[in-house]
Amino acid sequence: MAEHKKTYRHEWKYLVSYPEADLLFQRLSPFLSLDKNAVNGEYMIRSLYFDDMYDSAYKKKIMGVDFRQKWRIRVYNCSDRRINLERKTKNGSYIYKESANLTRKEFQKILDGDYRFLLEKESNLCKEFYYECTTNLMRPKVIVDYERTPLIMDAGTVRITFDKHVRAAIGSYDIFDAGLPTLPAIEPVKLVLEVKYTAFLPQMVKSLLPLNGQEFSAFSKYTACYEAAHHLTDPTAGISKTNVFRQAGKQ
Repeated sequence: MAEHKKTYRHEWKYLVSYPEADLLFQRLSPFLSLDKNAVNGEYMIRSLYFDDMYDSAYKKKIMGVDFRQKWRIRVYNCSDRRINLERKTKNGSYIYKESANLTRKEFQKILDGDYRFLLEKESNLCKEFYYECTTNLMRPKVIVDYERTPLIMDAGTVRITFDKHVRAAIGSYDIFDAGLPTLPAIEPVKLVLEVKYTAFLPQMVKSLLPLNGQEFSAFSKYTACYEAAHHLTDPTAGISKTNVFRQAGKQ
């Protein structure tokens, strides 16, 4: 069997205001199409993120480590019709995402700490997740919720998304419970604009980015929601961890 070649994509992120996002959407709409999966223009994304006992994924992001990985289980509109185990690898501004399908029963086994079935799955990704859970003690950390409006363009495999109301769901790791209470993880006047492309970014699209006032950002939904969800139980809540971890990384 031929070895699968990993294709990394470019990823740019911006924090933008809602008026800026509306204007940009109007400018792009004649050239890009709404993703067919968007109902009434958007869909809800819910991701349960995992991290090890040392919170390595969180700390590497805060420290600015270029190469890092995050594990998550993702569903759409709190439905069990499509449950994805995903690993997102980031190297600078490049990303690579791998995915494997899970059933609702398998998801519940993961929550219960029964990982043996992962070794019987055909996907190597599931087997690697088994290793992470059993050896590195990977465990659920936080649920990340937001609504996404996705625009796509075949040329350059461009995908531009507007993610609003980024928030952390608390009280349970039941990703199918639409009634989970949430805590905001981003300023209410801001949303996250993401620009992803593989081969190239068409000049027409590039010329529209960025708008005046847009803030190019290394914003992470996981770290923002982790901090929002854990500030109630974190004994160091209110103390900036950014400088602490960066200084630790220099030692």
